Formats: sequence, structure tokens, C-alpha cells
Amino acid sequence: MLLERLEVFVNNLNALLWGWPLIGFISLTGIVFTVALGFVQFRSFFTAWRYLLRPEKGHAKAEITPLQAFFNALSASLGNGSLTGMATAIYSGGPGAAFWVFVLGFLSMPIRFAEVFCGTSTAVRLKDGSVRGGPIAYIQQAPGGSFLVYIYVFCVLWLTFASGCAMQCQSITVSLVSVTGWSPYIFAGLLFAFLVYIMSGGANRILQVADVIVPVKVGVFSLATAVALVYHAGHLWSALQLIIEFAFRPEAVQGGLLGYSVQNAMRFGISRVSNATETGLGTAGILYGATGSDKPVQSGIMSMVTTFISNLLVCFTLMLLIVASGVWNNGLYGAPMTIAAYSTVFGAWGGIVVTTLSLMFGLGVLVTYVFIGRECWAFLTNNRHFWIYSMLYCLFALLGSLVSSSIVWNLVDISNAGLLSINLYALWLMIPQMRRSLAHYRKQAA
Repeated sequence: MLLERLEVFVNNLNALLWGWPLIGFISLTGIVFTVALGFVQFRSFFTAWRYLLRPEKGHAKAEITPLQAFFNALSASLGNGSLTGMATAIYSGGPGAAFWVFVLGFLSMPIRFAEVFCGTSTAVRLKDGSVRGGPIAYIQQAPGGSFLVYIYVFCVLWLTFASGCAMQCQSITVSLVSVTGWSPYIFAGLLFAFLVYIMSGGANRILQVADVIVPVKVGVFSLATAVALVYHAGHLWSALQLIIEFAFRPEAVQGGLLGYSVQNAMRFGISRVSNATETGLGTAGILYGATGSDKPVQSGIMSMVTTFISNLLVCFTLMLLIVASGVWNNGLYGAPMTIAAYSTVFGAWGGIVVTTLSLMFGLGVLVTYVFIGRECWAFLTNNRHFWIYSMLYCLFALLGSLVSSSIVWNLVDISNAGLLSINLYALWLMIPQMRRSLAHYRKQAA
């Protein structure tokens, strides 16, 4: 009974936070940053890929290179928040949620540029030789930042435990149980042991594992989804029409100017994609801020590729597959809906495909968030008591496989709302600095 009341309370709080004010603020930020930064996501699109293929090197003493920051930022944005989050977005917001995911994809790219640029340009080198940047650095420069930065760090730590750890472990466990029929306790124990191994190797082991996982999971997802989309090619046009129709379906709310279905589509499209791609949360800024790079504009431009891949090439194509396959309204929720979509193509192997993707996506996020969480923990504790953080992270891996999925999702959304509000507030104040640096960069490149 207590758990049910808690779930109702969390659900109501989540609905309140993710109302029109936050949706409008995120959308407005994407539009304003697009204009203020001179449509950087379009003008520098190919340059971003060039910087990825020929990345700038960080300082020799930096804990992480720009290329590793790219892979880890991409890894954090390609987790089970993509595999199951897009299915929950369609379940809760209808096919129209895919439209807003697509729109937000382009609006998110200048936001990703902003958080990475600010995260690297304000980074500081500590006494031990390490570099600390990201929102932890630039939020402190905003009015009230000395207080807000602690709220932000606590929210990141909660996101680390809830989304980076518990949600990934839950999605992995659900997928593995559905295929094998084994007890979830078995997989919870295996995930716990995996994290203990990762934690014991420090930052070097974290980065080494991430470097291996990311290319593999991107490749497997791309191949499986491309085959599925080709199989359903005859339904793609009608699926796109359905997505657009539901995105603007005019069901008026009491005394409202916009339809409830529109708000639902926008709310779940934007909230799920914010969690899936991490854009606006500042986590990519934390990763790039640790590189020690002295070229923040180039880092910001390269980082936009992570949003393009995670949002447009993964999230939207997955939602398009779910709608085109016809499983979007079959009553399934989360991972089972994603499995059903792939099963229309691969039959009984559909579950194995999704389980493989869930395992690789989840493990990649698990590893990346260990690093992100360590950076925030180091700020709070002055580089002390890392064993407590490690213990908590491993504990959430055990708990994540056993709790209600709706509670986990709602708590993650609440944390994201706090992160977005604080991080975007600080980024707005740095627009003049970003404009000056971009103008100088373009003048030199001309």
C-alpha cells in the first residue's frame, strides 16, 4: 500500500514538473540557441564529422581525451533509455511523440554545443593535475550558482544511480528474463559483479571498456534496425503520416488552447529524448570538461554529432520502426513493445536481438556513468571516500532489477527536470561569450 501511494505521488509530481512551462522552456532554448549561434548545427554539420575523424588532442595530463569524451558522451546517450524509452514515449504520448523527438533532435544540437563549449572553456586544472569542467564549473559563475551547483550535483548523482545504473540494470534484466526465463536475481548478481570489476580498475578501466562497447552497440543497432526498416518499407510513408497526424491531434483540454494529446505527445517525446540523449543535462559537458582541451569551439562542434546520432539516427528511427510495424497500439509497454517490433521481422529471434541491444546499450551506460558520477562525487567530497560511491552504485544495480519500472522512469524524469532547469539557466547567461567565440572561430576559418 505504501509503495502504491509513493508511486501515485511520484507520478503526479512528474506530471506537474513536465507541464507546458518546462516543455516551452526547452523548446524555446533550442530555438534561441539556434538563432543566437548562427544555426551552428547546420553550418558546422560536416565540420563536426571532420573533427570526429581528426579529433583535437587534450593535454597530456588530462584523464580523458576528446575522442574518449565523444565516445562516452555517445555511450551515455545510447542506453536503454533509447530502447525502452522510445517505446514508453509512444505508449504514453502516441505516435505523435516521434514527431517531437525529430524536431527536438535539431533543436538539441546547439544546446549540446553550448554545454560542451561552456564546460571546456571554464574548466580548471586542480592541484593533483586533473581537470574539472562542465556545469560544475560554469554554473558557479551564474547568479546564485554557488548554491545551485550543489543542487545540480546532487541531481546528477541521483541520475547516475537511477538512470545510469538502476534503469539500465532493470531493462537488461527484463530483456534477459523474457528470453531465458531465469530468475532476475541471477542477472542482478552478474551485473553487481561486473560493476565491482569496473570500479576496481579506476578511470582507466572505465574508459577502456567504454571504447570497446560503443562502436559495437552502434553497429549492431544500425544493422538490425536497417534490416527491419527495409522489411517494413511499404509501411513507412503511412507511418510518417500517422506520426504527423497524432502530433497535432486536436483534442481540447478543459479551457485550454492546445490539445491534451498534443501536450502528451510533446511531454513524453521531449522528456524521454532528454533522458535518452542527455542533451541539456550537462553530462556531456562533464566528460568534455575533463579533457583539458584548449579549443572549446572545436569540442562543442564535434560533440553535436553525438546528439545527431542518438536522437535522429537511433531514437527517431526506432520510433518509426515501432509505428511502421504496427505494434504501437498493442498494449505492450517498454521493452516488450520494442521486442514485438523487431519480432515482426526476426520472429522468435526478435527477443534475442533486443536482448543483445539492451545488454550492450545498458553496459555502455553503466560504465560511462561510473565516470560521470565519480566527477560529481569528487566535487562534493574533495576527492575522498570513493568507496562509498562505488558501494552505492553497485547497490542500485541490485535494486534496479527488482522495482517497478514506472517508479524508476518517473524519478528519472523528476531528476532530469531539475538538471535541465539549472543547466539551461546557466547556459542562457553565457550566450554572449559563445557568440564572441564562434564569431572569432569563423573569422579565422574564413
